[in-house]
Parts: sequence; structure tokens; C-alpha cells
Amino acid sequence: MFVLLGLVVFLFAFASARNSVRTVSKPNVKFVGENNLFITNENVSKLLIQNFKGLINIPKETLVLNELENALKSNPMIKKAEVYVAVDGTLNAEIEQKSPIARVSTNESYYIDDDGFYMPLSHNFSARVPLVTGFVEKNDLKNIYIVANKVNNDEFLKKHVVEIRQGIDKDVYLKLRQCQFLVQLGDVAFLDKKINNLKAFYQKNLKEKTLDSYSKVNLQFDNQVVCTKI
Repeated sequence: MFVLLGLVVFLFAFASARNSVRTVSKPNVKFVGENNLFITNENVSKLLIQNFKGLINIPKETLVLNELENALKSNPMIKKAEVYVAVDGTLNAEIEQKSPIARVSTNESYYIDDDGFYMPLSHNFSARVPLVTGFVEKNDLKNIYIVANKVNNDEFLKKHVVEIRQGIDKDVYLKLRQCQFLVQLGDVAFLDKKINNLKAFYQKNLKEKTLDSYSKVNLQFDNQVVCTKI
């Protein structure tokens, strides 16, 4: 028993000593979730290397993984990051990107992500999401996010809405694909009810082939769809 115990202690000490001097190899980056890469493996590796003075071929025991994770999370393209070192010294980074649901196109251009926050455009990939126009401020995206999130999670809206416009008075308008009329939502109160009214109007007029007869569809009023003819 004493011999066995001694052997275990020796092996543990030997493994710990070997592990403490093992150096870190080139980062292995894995993306989870979204397949379209707004940020590349090379971008992530560069962030890791820049934030730890070279990173490669340094003792793994000197790494502070929380600092590396925070450095990755500081990138506005990244939603979540987990960094860990394998037994063989491979540095692994699991990255979840932000997911854009709308693209603001005013005096600035950027995405709004699925949490309602700012997300910069990417040189690597352009998302097919509705445009946001009109009077939009980066620090006040609440109304636009509510509507964009509704569009993103509704099959009918996701298929038909190509533009979300916000007026100076915060009223919100929708532009539908291949339709001449503008949909006036007004404020975001009772949004589900307004969208149901829009769907009913659209299906009825699609069947009657009269969608091109209107210039505006106003959904602001309770239980009414007020239409302006061309």
C-alpha cells in the first residue's frame, strides 16, 4: 500500500511538473450556432494573441483564461466566448456570434442584434435582414428592436417586410415586398393585434387582387384598418 501510494504521488508530481512547463500551441477556434461568419478564425486568433503578448509557446500555467474571454467578449461581433486549454497545450476558444435582425441605414450603418444592441457591419458577410430608415439613434433602439424582433420571429412578416421606418415622432412604418402601400403601425402598443389586422387585410386583398389599389394602410386605430386608395 505504501509503495502504491508513493507511486501515485510520484506520478502526480511528475504530471504536474510536465504540465506546468507545457507551452500553448496555436489557438483552435470553434464557432457555435450561426454558420455565416461575421468574424473569422483569424480575427479571433489575432485578438487572443494581441491580448496576451504573443500567446503561442508560452507556459500554459501563466494564462489567465478569464482575461482572454473578456478580451473576446469586448469585440462587438461576439456574444459569448469560452476559452480553455486542453491537456496537450492546445488553446481552445468556443465563440458564439451576435445574430443581426435588422440593418440601420441612416447617417450611420450598423446592425441591431437579437438582444436589441448595436452590432457593426462585417467585411466578411452581409446579413439579409430588413433595412431600418428614418430617425434612428444608436442609444435609443427600443421601439425599432420591438418591431424588428417581431418581424424576425413571425413567418409572414419575415417573408414580406423589407423596411422598417421610424418617423421623428417615433411612429413606425413598414414597407412590404412588392407592395406599393406603406403600413403605418404608429407606436408599438398592441403590436400583435395590429399585425393580425395587417395579415387579415393582406390575405383578403391578395385573394381579390386589390393590393395595388392602396398607397397607405393605417393600423393605428383599434379594431380598424384604414386604407388610402391611390
